[in-house]
Formats: sequence, structure tokens, C-alpha cells
Amino acid sequence: MTNEFGEKLDDEFGDNGVNNGVNNGGYHKEKIAKGELGQISKIQEELDELKDAETQNVKILMLCELADIVGAVKLYLNAKFPGWTISDLSDMANLTEKAFQAGQR
Repeated sequence: MTNEFGEKLDDEFGDNGVNNGVNNGGYHKEKIAKGELGQISKIQEELDELKDAETQNVKILMLCELADIVGAVKLYLNAKFPGWTISDLSDMANLTEKAFQAGQR
């Protein structure tokens, strides 16, 4: 099994704390459903992990989860919107921010 960056996840037990599609080991205290790479479910998994990290108030883990969200979004873009990039999303986010600042959207 690999993560969204192609890194091997299997631990010495061969499951990285994952049983029946639920992450219930490692850094997280909550049971977190495993998502599928390139799908919304993977983005949701990373969001759930971020929520858990925030509940634990572990800032470095929160930052890691934010990075994992970016990775999951990149894979989603590749799967669903070939040719589009995080940079394209950032450009749209910047336009939206300017619209909100101007009071017009």
C-alpha cells in the first residue's frame, strides 16, 4: 500500500494500523476511514486526520495533514481534471479573495 505520494505505508505487520479500511493506529486517536487515491474519499480522509490532529493540538501533525490534503487534491485533479493544477486552483482562490475584499463576488 502507498500514500498519495507513492511512499510505501506497510509497517512490520503489513497493514500500517489499517484494518477493514479504517485507520485506527499511528498518530491518530480517532478511527478514520481510508480513502481511495484520486477520489474525494482520500481528501475526506486527510480532512478527518487534520481534525484529529487539531483535537490533539499537535501543530506539526496538523501541518503534515495540510500537506497531505494538498497531495490528495493534486491526485484528484489528475484523475478528474487532467491538465489542471494546484496553481490553477490557487489562481481562482486569489480571485475569490479579491472579490470578497471588494465586497462583490
